[in-house]
Amino acid sequence: MTLSEYRLFAQRIGLIGVTNLLVSLSGVILLPILTKNLPVEEYGVYAQIIVTIGLIPSIVLLGLPYTMVRFLAGEKDRETVREGFYSIYFIVIFMGAITSLALFLSSDLIASILFDDNQTVVKILSMIIFVECLNSLQYNYFRTFQHMKRYSSFIFMQTILNILLIAYFVLSGYGITGVAIGILIARISMFIIMAVPIVAEIGVKMPRFEKTREYLAFGLPTVPGSLSSWLINSSDRYIIGILMGAAFVGYYSPGYTLGYMISMFIAPLGLILPATLSRYYDSNDKATAGDFLKYSLKYFLLLAIPSAFGLSLLSKPLLTILSTPEIAEEGYLITPLVAFGTVFFGASVIITHIIIMEKKTAIMGSLYTVAAVLNLSMNLALIPLIGIVGAAASTLLAYILIFFVGTYYSFRYLKFDLNIRFILKSIFASIIMSLIILRWYPEGVSSLIIVIAVCVLVYAGVLLLLKGMTKEEISFFKMSVNIK
Repeated sequence: MTLSEYRLFAQRIGLIGVTNLLVSLSGVILLPILTKNLPVEEYGVYAQIIVTIGLIPSIVLLGLPYTMVRFLAGEKDRETVREGFYSIYFIVIFMGAITSLALFLSSDLIASILFDDNQTVVKILSMIIFVECLNSLQYNYFRTFQHMKRYSSFIFMQTILNILLIAYFVLSGYGITGVAIGILIARISMFIIMAVPIVAEIGVKMPRFEKTREYLAFGLPTVPGSLSSWLINSSDRYIIGILMGAAFVGYYSPGYTLGYMISMFIAPLGLILPATLSRYYDSNDKATAGDFLKYSLKYFLLLAIPSAFGLSLLSKPLLTILSTPEIAEEGYLITPLVAFGTVFFGASVIITHIIIMEKKTAIMGSLYTVAAVLNLSMNLALIPLIGIVGAAASTLLAYILIFFVGTYYSFRYLKFDLNIRFILKSIFASIIMSLIILRWYPEGVSSLIIVIAVCVLVYAGVLLLLKGMTKEEISFFKMSVNIK
């Protein structure tokens, strides 16, 4: 791997990482706006809206965004790109329209089960789903061709629009219906904004659907994996809503949101690695692909491990500040289970890229299906017994299963250094950092900020003393900050 390849990869990680940090913080920004101005039941409905937006497009898209990245990333011929993109686009339009219409027509039933009988929200949600499917494909266009500055700009714009519109409608007294309208306006705006440069770049054409069978053959096996991933990540909200009601979804979601913030460290790698690894796999340069995987995993764990420790110990004071004392008391135990589960999940996302590059998508589908069945079964068993904590525990166990089984199958095709010694050093440094939190245990915004700053310095200092980072690796991370 050349220095220029490292530099470009690092800078793209930095660019997407900064953007995703802002996206993750948007959830934290919206948390007090929503929880302090809406009844807990309506906040629970908001959580169901977000969960549903994550579910339905993952099915409707038929795995075609993965197909676009895998088949068009290295394509130089403009006509081939245009044919491939619009073949996929028209399939998604058709599937999205049918799905949204079905959701609209069954809004009364769905509202009674999941959305606290709010049919208006479900009807607005049906329109959001259609636009979201098209937007997902358009975002993937920029990801496929490595237009990462545009991609990041559009993600940032949608985040800002979401925050401003949701805050406006909530603070103006429009309640959860206003929240849904704000999300819809933001999605429509981004559809228009992204469509303009795509049309300018490749034009518009009616596709001949020449490679549709090949595209679907690659994409469809990933659908069970995407659906199963959603079942693992989000079905707990549905089950809690059905068994316990929207209010308990409102208690559960803030703690989950806090713990799942660790996923912001994996997002840039999940976006950049497929296209990057495809180039080296296609040229049979697996050694370089292994280097990218090794450094990607270390980057993620460097940040994720101490974050899991810190969020776990600071969950209650953070939730008290960001939501309400009632939500903090009910949901603070959710954060540590989700946080450590997300560490395992993030590591598995990096490692199982090997399976995707080998085009063994059926393995991923089977793995996620097994994990989803386990998660669903445990949710149904544990939630009636121990409430919302049971849902978080089920998520943790499912993520652990995915990590170990995914690593086993991935290493059958390509092995790289997991750097166990570094992981142990990071855990040790995180334990030292945690002692400060336990000794200080902050309350209030100012003391929280001070403790977090001190913990960052202590973690970094202990890790450097243990020689957890080499000079080469420090240079890599410096390059990721130097975004161009």
